[in-house]
Amino acid sequence: MDFKEATMKNRAIVYPLVALAVLALSALACGFSASTANIKEAVLAKGYDNGEAVDPTTVFAPSDLTIHLVVKVANAPDDTTVKAVWQIGQGEGYDPGIVDETTLTLDSGQDSIDFTLANDQLWPVGKYKVDLYLDDKLDRTLEYEVQ
Repeated sequence: MDFKEATMKNRAIVYPLVALAVLALSALACGFSASTANIKEAVLAKGYDNGEAVDPTTVFAPSDLTIHLVVKVANAPDDTTVKAVWQIGQGEGYDPGIVDETTLTLDSGQDSIDFTLANDQLWPVGKYKVDLYLDDKLDRTLEYEVQ
């Protein structure tokens, strides 16, 4: 292989690599970001203390006026949102539907969230669920009962 052939071969390799590097830098300059945030754990409970669920359960009494959903998040950059959509399902004397919806935005370093669903009267007996969203994408559904 002579000098001219070697130079042409090197250009055939280098130019595509340079083009890929330019594309990658352009994407970064345009604000491209891929969040690595994920929900490590989501637990329904009767209480909350210092980032932890107290009395975890999926069965509540009608007199448990406040229900907690404790969510642990990992690798969440600032402005990561977590949303809880509380719904009532089957039960006697009421229509199924959304009971409450709350969206929270995480601060830097925050890894624990306590969503609460409160009622000033007894909860109707029946089946409930809460849909949990991470950055507007459904991550999981937790089912629970009041009995």
